[in-house]
Amino acid sequence: MSVLIIAEAGVNHNGSLELAKKMADVAKAAGADIVKYQTAKPELVVSRFAQKAEYQKEKTGADESQLEMIKKIHFGFEAHRELKEYCDSIGIMYLSTPFDMDSIDFLAEMDMPVWKIPSGEITNLPYLEKVAQLKKPIIMSTGMCEISEVKESLDVLYKNGATDVTILHCNTEYPTPLKDANVKAMLDLQKNFGTKIGYSDHTLGLEAPLAAVALGAEVIEKHFTLDKTMEGPDHAASMNPDELCALVKAVRNTELVLGSGVKTVSASEAKNKDIARKSVVAKVAIKAGETFTAENLTVKRPGNGISPMKWYDVIGQTAKRDFEVDELIEL
Repeated sequence: MSVLIIAEAGVNHNGSLELAKKMADVAKAAGADIVKYQTAKPELVVSRFAQKAEYQKEKTGADESQLEMIKKIHFGFEAHRELKEYCDSIGIMYLSTPFDMDSIDFLAEMDMPVWKIPSGEITNLPYLEKVAQLKKPIIMSTGMCEISEVKESLDVLYKNGATDVTILHCNTEYPTPLKDANVKAMLDLQKNFGTKIGYSDHTLGLEAPLAAVALGAEVIEKHFTLDKTMEGPDHAASMNPDELCALVKAVRNTELVLGSGVKTVSASEAKNKDIARKSVVAKVAIKAGETFTAENLTVKRPGNGISPMKWYDVIGQTAKRDFEVDELIEL
């Protein structure tokens, strides 16, 4: 089964439905499986006293509140309905992460086939209960989490009807320093919980998601933008369209090189056996009736004669005909 690639548009459309549709086009052209957005009623998500994260202050200034910022970069439910219809029309799966209870209800009406729980909601018990009760497959990010918190959230999900949960390792710093990516933490999640695993990436570059694929990630999520220089909190740490295309291609190529995991001879290399391997040949001219010895035999290419692994089966036998120097030995 191929790695599921989620192109995370998030709020990089800056509240523009037109830009959100263009991002769906880009994700489709890149070969992503899903384009993911965020659905929220900002006043239900953020209090007027909430501060921005440091990276948000750096990108959008420190004067406005977090609530004021996210009001600018979200659009309403009807726009999301139109956006889903557009995604359906071009053949890419629409997915949106809800950030409040009203948004869960709205997205449930649109019958999304899979649900995404973001890192920030992993300690939101009523939210977890509501999503689990929809009894749909769930992908859950685990940024900022200890193992104990992941266990608590999973217990809530399973208790409330969830049966298909994929856990994504994640670091929520934008961008994530490579030294903090800790991609092998995916394996710790799998060992502890036995779920499908994946990786939601906020590093710059391809190394972390490709390492995750090599370690067994079944889902890769990555932010992208139409233009890294656009105003907004997440653009600078996101991939541009060309980089998104490169990521999808690299993930698919990584899947190819990982292969089946069964050690065997590939079709492409089978033809090289006779060229690269060696056979038992005459080291000197040998007359019929002479005994084959370590002194009159040697091993050279090509490999279409008697294998050197049968060396001691040949030694001591009698030549049935004359052999020239370098000629393949026959018994």
